[in-house]
Amino acid sequence: MTLTRRSVLAAGATGALALTAGCLDVVLGNGPLEFESDRVAPTEGALEEAGYEESGVNNDAIERTVDLPGGIERDVRAGVWRSVYTKEVDYLGETREGAAFAGVSIPGMKVAGRSLNPLDDMSNGELLERFLSEVPSDHGDISNVQREDSFGLDILGDGREVDLFVGQSELEGETIDIEIKITSFEHEGDLLVLLGTYPKLLTAEAANVEKLMESVEHPFEE
Repeated sequence: MTLTRRSVLAAGATGALALTAGCLDVVLGNGPLEFESDRVAPTEGALEEAGYEESGVNNDAIERTVDLPGGIERDVRAGVWRSVYTKEVDYLGETREGAAFAGVSIPGMKVAGRSLNPLDDMSNGELLERFLSEVPSDHGDISNVQREDSFGLDILGDGREVDLFVGQSELEGETIDIEIKITSFEHEGDLLVLLGTYPKLLTAEAANVEKLMESVEHPFEE
């Protein structure tokens, strides 16, 4: 699998819908359809214990045009939260930014019971392809990514499936294995994506990423 960027939103919602008067107002309104998500993030205690620091928190407005029933086009505005954290680790005799964690929250974007967000149907592998570029590191691009395992974690009061992927990267001319853990699920009307990366040889970071996943709060309140 080759990792490339993909759009957060794309045209969706085809086929017939039974439109009530309220839905017609949504479809035929003049302004854009607006959807907001709530931030998802690890707790301060978990970040401190795992040794991660905040790298960036963004609430971006992404706008797209979608096709609705009857050949109607509407502009859609979606507020997407991204919370990114990094950790300096000792690797190859140097201290470098080698481990990272990201929490992404995307609004459900439903109209008349139909989702306008194609990410709803993506597998963890497809979401990884989309969101891995959100996670900064000193080990560059990751290629040859393959799924190796899956396991369960208790996150936000329910059992969630986490997929483990392994890829390869180059660091100072040496090929190194990178582990990537990702889970995605719906919670409180948002699609949440939690993602952590670290060099495979740093086994302690495997537990730290799981600790951060299990600690997340949504909605996160500072």
